[in-house]
Amino acid sequence: MTRRIMVGGIPIGGGAPVAIQSMNNTKTHDVAATLAQIKQLADAGCEITRVAVPDERAARVIGEIVAASPIPVVADIHFDHRLALLCAEAGIHKIRINPGNIGSKECVQAVAEACGARSIPIRIGVNGGSLHPALLKKHGGVTAEALAESALSQAAMLAEFDFQDICISIKSSHVKTMMAAYRLVSNACDYPLHLGVTEAGTIHMGTIKSAIGIGGLLVDGIGDTLRVTLTADPVEEVRIAKDILQSIGLRQEGVEIVSCPTCGRTDIDLFSLVEQVEQRVKSIKMPLTIAIMGCAVNGPGEARHADFGIAGGTGEGLIFTKGEIIRKVPQALLVEELMKEIQAHT
Repeated sequence: MTRRIMVGGIPIGGGAPVAIQSMNNTKTHDVAATLAQIKQLADAGCEITRVAVPDERAARVIGEIVAASPIPVVADIHFDHRLALLCAEAGIHKIRINPGNIGSKECVQAVAEACGARSIPIRIGVNGGSLHPALLKKHGGVTAEALAESALSQAAMLAEFDFQDICISIKSSHVKTMMAAYRLVSNACDYPLHLGVTEAGTIHMGTIKSAIGIGGLLVDGIGDTLRVTLTADPVEEVRIAKDILQSIGLRQEGVEIVSCPTCGRTDIDLFSLVEQVEQRVKSIKMPLTIAIMGCAVNGPGEARHADFGIAGGTGEGLIFTKGEIIRKVPQALLVEELMKEIQAHT
């Protein structure tokens, strides 16, 4: 089991639930826009957010953002360690530094001492796109071994300064490399791990990469917090992160919809039915499984694990629960009758 750190009031590691993170894409110095987006992320289920701190103008408003944020805030620091010092003074909940560009050992020591004095954890955020040239030369490119060595050497440096409040991420856009790097680090230390596939791409491809990379590690018990990175609205990152956790049984909140892929026996517009049900159940927080099946013959049996379900037929369909048929209804009323059944029992 990994050791535990606290990011604001959110525990990471030590057997705590896997925490969902995202990152604002607003200009941090625009406090109103940044706080508005943080609220959107929090409402979607985000538990920790990160903001870019590219310059002093951004660093100077961190205190204002932290004071008004509904969730803990992480400062993302590159190149200039002095920005990390300003954020620490402002009460940031966690600081992310990149070993590939944070600077000299003296710079790291200054950040460690500032964070240690205020009980602020540090995330060592290794990225395949910004590995130190010496490591690239030593390992012949961006390899799992290079990523792991970068993270572990930075952790060892922080430990020299008596700083252990550490979280590690070792991200790559290459899924197999990312997974191998996390396995190496997991075997080498007990620091909590922040999972992610960096630069994963669009919602479509980014979801696939993240589900494989993040989900595969979580299934094996590796990972304490995560961020799904997408070229999309950050709220989508949170939604997909929740879906990944729910699909492997690490979250039991909200509705999981299971539906058949359709075949030649399907006599209803199953695609439309699924979309309608998805929209109608968004506000339900209770953990439920709802099945939308296209075949009235096999549907209830195939989805007997579902709490509620519908199965379509020619002109009519079935409402069922746990595989037991409750009643037949006209096809046009399937969604309405399903919702009535759910509301009556939740």
